[in-house]
Amino acid sequence: MSKVFTIAEGLENLGALRTGGQGSVYKGRRTGTVYTAIKMLPTPIYDESEEDKNYRNFQNEVAKLQKVNEQPNPNVVKILSSGVTESGSFPYIEMEYIEGPDLCELLQPPHEKIFTIKELIKLADQLAGALAHCHKVGVKHGDIKSNNVKYNIHTGNYVLLDFGLAILTDEQRRSSIRHAGAIEFMAPEQHEGQMLPQTDVYSFGIILYELLTGQVPFPLNGNGETGRNNVMLAHIETEVPDALAKRKENLPATWLEEKQHQELNVPGWLLHIINKCLEKIPENRYTNGMVLQEAIVNGSIANNDRHNQAFSTANSLEVDNERLQAQILQYQQADAEQQKQLSALQSLAIETGSTFNSTKGTFERNRRMVYVPKGLFIGLASVAGLFMALFAYSFFNKEDAPMVASSSLTTLNKPYKSPYIYIKPYHVNKIIATPKPVALKDTGVNTHKPLGKAKGRFKKKRKKFLGIF
Repeated sequence: MSKVFTIAEGLENLGALRTGGQGSVYKGRRTGTVYTAIKMLPTPIYDESEEDKNYRNFQNEVAKLQKVNEQPNPNVVKILSSGVTESGSFPYIEMEYIEGPDLCELLQPPHEKIFTIKELIKLADQLAGALAHCHKVGVKHGDIKSNNVKYNIHTGNYVLLDFGLAILTDEQRRSSIRHAGAIEFMAPEQHEGQMLPQTDVYSFGIILYELLTGQVPFPLNGNGETGRNNVMLAHIETEVPDALAKRKENLPATWLEEKQHQELNVPGWLLHIINKCLEKIPENRYTNGMVLQEAIVNGSIANNDRHNQAFSTANSLEVDNERLQAQILQYQQADAEQQKQLSALQSLAIETGSTFNSTKGTFERNRRMVYVPKGLFIGLASVAGLFMALFAYSFFNKEDAPMVASSSLTTLNKPYKSPYIYIKPYHVNKIIATPKPVALKDTGVNTHKPLGKAKGRFKKKRKKFLGIF
């Protein structure tokens, strides 16, 4: 099946991409540079007529697949054509060729062995959308596994490939399962040849578990029949190992400690979806891809709401923190200014002899000391100096100052009297006989001598005057 042979006219075979018990996939090329992927089924069709059961079943399943393309989905590979090969009479399905690695390759070096939570949620949403798209038109994939999901390097989308098992009969499926290479992804009922929408849901859960933890729940040890049987029994009977514990064991050593801690915060809704998908009984799983997609969307929205709320709370806390930081800075500046003023007051208090009362928390001045403002002190000192100057002046001039002051006071206090009042009256006829009194010249100087003495002096002058004549 892996050899190169003619597929159909106008469709060139470029070699096998991979082979398996459920058929092989070849890379083809149409005229020009249009590359395609051709799924070759292992059961030959010898008669291309309605009388051939295999051909009839093949045509019925192809008709279902064509409904998938009636409304194209970016996460579902496009079915381009179908037919029977010219050589060997094998039925085939031609699909678009997706350039990019599959999930198996993305879990191998140089890539990390597990997905980040963000990328895992992206894949879960897109792959659930692909299943919902197929189940709406009645198509069950039946072969969902890591190497049937590719990452389109041109669009950045994850794409579901290889609908080959969807066109097999139940008998063909039971036969192909015995040779299937991806038994780790098969649901318990699939080992009995059943294929339900819940079967795709189970395989979807296996993929999420593998990308979350770095391994499938029940790995296949070797390709022997015993190993395969053990895996089949584990799917039916064994409880799925704790996904979060497995993820912790397989965290890449190249991740920083902060990233490792962050990547262990797996949303609870995502773990719940994985566990529900991996229920042993089909009825306990999500009914189909539509219900599964709704659960993922609701979980994502709730998670985003919590994230937005947390982000809003973080922003609010950041604003409050900035406001508090500004207030703290203001308080620190005010406290520094107060400390500066307090230091100045302490220095002044020390200079003035004040003491600190620890009980009251205040400085108390020395009551034995009197404090006078500088301006008042200068004024008092000036007045005191002036009085001292006046005192000194009066002290050095004390001999003359009292007499003048007394004379001035006497003159001012006594009424003026003419000196002529002290001269006795006389008659003209007696002028010769009686000495003529001589009027005293008003010198303006009052000697304040007794009146008796003054009369005596006048008499002496008169005698002297008479002596002359």
